[in-house]
Order: sequence, then structure tokens, then C-alpha cells
Amino acid sequence: MPPSILHGVMAEELVEMKPQVYKDPRPKEYFDRFHERARKREPDPMYEIVRTVVTAVAYGFFRMRAIAAELVPSSGPVILAPNHFSFFDHFFLGAALRRKVRFMAKSQLFAPPMQYVYTHGGVFPVRRGHRDEEAFVTAHTILRRGGAVAMYCEGGRSRTGQLSEQAKPGIGRLALETGAPIVPVAIYGSAKVRNWKKLQFPKVTVLYGEAFRFEQVDEPTREQQQAAADQIFDEIKALYRELERLGRRAAVRRWRLERRARRRTAPAAR
Repeated sequence: MPPSILHGVMAEELVEMKPQVYKDPRPKEYFDRFHERARKREPDPMYEIVRTVVTAVAYGFFRMRAIAAELVPSSGPVILAPNHFSFFDHFFLGAALRRKVRFMAKSQLFAPPMQYVYTHGGVFPVRRGHRDEEAFVTAHTILRRGGAVAMYCEGGRSRTGQLSEQAKPGIGRLALETGAPIVPVAIYGSAKVRNWKKLQFPKVTVLYGEAFRFEQVDEPTREQQQAAADQIFDEIKALYRELERLGRRAAVRRWRLERRARRRTAPAAR
């Protein structure tokens, strides 16, 4: 199979990622304190401190452009579902949003000294390599309080620079069990963020989609979870392909036209 092209550059030119660690050997009890904090407390000023710094990096170095961020509900429970290429995707996703986003992140990140930053910034762990019910309890708790939770359809980062073939069922489970609105998000260009060591800083575009929801199911089967996850991922893929096909400028123009059309028809709908 011929190598794929990403932003005009061969996928093989991506900087190699560190070997993946698929199982965290630390016991469940190590992470209980992080979940307890996430369930009982909102992010403290650490969130705004980190956001200020990384937003400057996102817009300054990676020339990030957010499209249709206003489609994210300004209040109430919502699940943000982006694709995942880079560690920086957390920041690209939240930089253009006024509300605070609570991220479900791999447990290996929770180690001194950075675990202080993550926990005080509202991040909570999912224990890698284990069936982690605590992560779902925390996500449920945040959504019940009207919060915003970000969860990656693909689970971990894509290591190829391409979208994964299939979604993981976890996001389908969360969407079905809570009935919360889901906003699909395409992050385009972040696959090459890892090339910053080569002083390569790609343009990154974030396109937010229309919110939708599933009818709530208390105990969804594995098949139902996977079907819901696949549907969410299909929405993400459609947004991603739109950016791939139109390009950044045309996507911005298209959204502006759609927004004007909505504003013109809004009075008639009342």
C-alpha cells in the first residue's frame, strides 16, 4: 500500500512517538484521590493559568483556527468527542471554548510533579489496561452537575497520522448511559505537532459539529455501546473529511455562510 499523504508531507516523516505503555501497574487505590477531587470540586485557577499559556502557543505557533465553536452548548451537560493525534489535542479542543472542559486522560500522566497540574486543572484519570469503572463514575458525576467532558473516540493517540479504523466502545457507553448531548469535533493538522522538535509547526484547524444525542439506556449492551461509538466516530470522520476536502479557508467561508443563513431564518422560526 502506498504511503498516505498528510498536509502534503509523507506520513513517514512524522517524528516517531515513544513506545506505548498499554497497562498501568499501579493499583486502583492510587487514583482514588484524583477521582474524589474531580467529583467534588471544580477546576481551580490552575485551569485558567494553563489555558492562558497553551492558548498562546496554539494560536501563536500552530496558528490554530476554530470553526463553529458556538455549536458547543454554553451550559448544561455535554460530551466533546474529538479525534486524537497529539498530546496537544486537549488544548486545541478547549482553547476556543469559554466553558471549562474536564478531560479523561490516561493514568500514566498522573505522576509527580505534573499530576498536581492535571488534578487542579480538572483532569481525571482512566486506568490504562484495566476495566476502569471509576473513570465512568467520575464522568457521570461531572455530567450530572452540568459539566463538559472530553473523551476520545479512538481511545489513545493515532500513531500513524491517520484516523483509526474503529472507535472504542467507551464513548458510546457514556453517551447512552447519560443521554448527554455529544458534539463531534475534528482536529486537523495536529498529527504533525510532534514534529516541533524539527521546528515544524503545522497549522491546526478545529471544526465543531452539530450536537446530537441518543435515547438514554441504563445498561447498554456491548453491541449498543459499539454502535453508538461508531455513529459518533462517523460524525467526526465527516467533519475531518470536510476539512481535508475544502481546506481551511473554504471551511471558514462555508461556516460563515451557514451562520448568516441561520440568523436570517431564526425570526421566522419563532
